[in-house]
Amino acid sequence: MPNDNFHVGITSDFYTDAKGKFESILETKFGHIPNITVAPIPARPDNIALLEDIDQFDAIFALATRFTAQSVANAKRLALISRWGVGYDMIDVPALTEAGIALAITPGAVRRPVAEAILALLFALTTNLVIQDKLVRQGGWRGQLPSLGRNMKGRVLGSVGCGNIAGELFSMSRSIGFGRLIAHDPFITTAQAAALGVELVPLEEVFVQSDFVTINLPLSAPTKGLIGFELLRKMKPTAYLINTSRGPIVNEADLVFVLEQRMIAGAGLDVFEQEPLPTSSKLHKLDNVILAPHALAWTEELARDNSMEACDNILMLHSGQVPASLVNREVTAQPQFQMKLEAFRRIL
Repeated sequence: MPNDNFHVGITSDFYTDAKGKFESILETKFGHIPNITVAPIPARPDNIALLEDIDQFDAIFALATRFTAQSVANAKRLALISRWGVGYDMIDVPALTEAGIALAITPGAVRRPVAEAILALLFALTTNLVIQDKLVRQGGWRGQLPSLGRNMKGRVLGSVGCGNIAGELFSMSRSIGFGRLIAHDPFITTAQAAALGVELVPLEEVFVQSDFVTINLPLSAPTKGLIGFELLRKMKPTAYLINTSRGPIVNEADLVFVLEQRMIAGAGLDVFEQEPLPTSSKLHKLDNVILAPHALAWTEELARDNSMEACDNILMLHSGQVPASLVNREVTAQPQFQMKLEAFRRIL
């Protein structure tokens, strides 16, 4: 249970994957509070958290460390995992809830940078930007371009998912002049979509009608492998697929096949089934795909705002409040979590 010293753990992957991108915010947010201490969590094989490491903390500032049922079983002290970002497929959420541990994410920080990253891929693909750059570096010029680019005005922008990021994407897209904005999302209403200027359609229709199919939904058991050959083959031969969400949502072998066969115009990928992308992947050899290392949205602003929002979630817990942007809201009714909150209130 909590004691007078509120201890925050930092997952080890921050010090390799995000070094220099979070430390100053931790100092700004926590440095002036006498009873908050911060310490790194030891690196473990396969980046899987161990109970003996994490249960010495009240809250954990987490990047992409995996928290399994075994990681949190019998946890007594830990009350919160504050995820730096919005994906949580590496975390066993039901196990957290059972252990009385909250999971909070940072949707406010991620919304705009990811939407901008999607648009960056759209513009790069439609202008043949990578091909043009390569041509000039090889001493070539415009007469050697294999094809002309395309404008976006009048075309159809589609999204699988219409939540936080897709909503920002659609809002930003209005000034571009798309002919239609369409999405599939069983968790929003027609009225909610209409407020964004978006038409809700069946999943298949997103692929049939869109000139640009963007993937904007979390990875879960139902969404893993959701997009495979049967959907991809329904796309227009002039259409592009953009995935900045999670790689396993798309069957990568099927995507490689339709790209190799030129069944679609191309793809922009910031995420993959296996990360880092293996050097043996066929994607490396394709000239109709743009690849990024799951960092296309990693702007200075995203690093700052992710860190601030994750820290704010921890500070809410420190003050005995339920953190914002809670994933497992049902944990608030869990007696063990309620006891932790009450203990934090008593030590203020």
